[in-house]
Amino acid sequence: MANETVFTRYAGNPIITSRAVPGSNSIFNSAVVPFRDRFAGVFRVDTQAGNSEIHAGFSRDGISWDINPGRVTMTGWLPDSGTSGFGYDPRVTQMGRDYYVTWCYYPAAGPCIGLGVTRDFKRFRQICPVMLPYNRNAVLFPRKIRGKFATLHRPSDKGHTPFGDIYYAESPDLIHWGNHRAVMQATGYWQGTKIGAGPAPIEIADGWLLIYHGVRQTCSGMVYCAFGAILDRERPWKVKYRTAPYLLAPTELYEIAGDVPNVVFPNAAILDEKTGELAMYYGAADTVVGLAHARLRDLVSFIKKNSM
Repeated sequence: MANETVFTRYAGNPIITSRAVPGSNSIFNSAVVPFRDRFAGVFRVDTQAGNSEIHAGFSRDGISWDINPGRVTMTGWLPDSGTSGFGYDPRVTQMGRDYYVTWCYYPAAGPCIGLGVTRDFKRFRQICPVMLPYNRNAVLFPRKIRGKFATLHRPSDKGHTPFGDIYYAESPDLIHWGNHRAVMQATGYWQGTKIGAGPAPIEIADGWLLIYHGVRQTCSGMVYCAFGAILDRERPWKVKYRTAPYLLAPTELYEIAGDVPNVVFPNAAILDEKTGELAMYYGAADTVVGLAHARLRDLVSFIKKNSM
């Protein structure tokens, strides 16, 4: 199967640009979910003043978005430390009526992962940090695993991390996290520098479908691509299949040229259970948001046939 037949880019890409929020420089690496009879999401908005902020928004069709021009603010645990300052690369996971948001932010010690919750994408409550510094990348599973909440995360450093593997952790209450297990390591040609979990894992017949980003270091900078894996259903730290070739790589102008060139960074995936079609939202060149579609059966087949 040719790679191009797995994901097909939406013809109207990019679907979100800086025009969506006054005063923004770029909008990218954002996460969306089905919400009531429409869609909702949280968006990374980098301002013209150089701040990275998290904003909320809504859409009727998942393509045209109305994004709040004001950043998200949260009540709850240390509200001044989470979205009041530098925050970026959110993910959203639905569990029942609650929508949990994970994102990276910077207290004085360095990058860590925040956790918040909302039911209406208007009022948000910050729970606590999921991972202490240094960590840049985390997403929750949409249900408990073996009776506990679960997350995939990626330890890092203070800088533009030239390394990174994916780890699993669990919690009885979303506050106390432990029992960390290695899941996947950076390896190979296109994902040999670092990897990180993307959208919330999707439960399928074979286990958990995980779309993640992998990074290759080149003489002119890093190249970010999307990859796929299938994890064991009840032991998600066990990888059943993992692609060596990428699912989607930066080839279009809006993916190649931008604030950070050559980036495809998946943040959200929505599966239509009736049609079997999966919609993947991704940041492109750290500047805009793109959309691509795949048939679930084709995607799973590709991952299995091209596994390491």
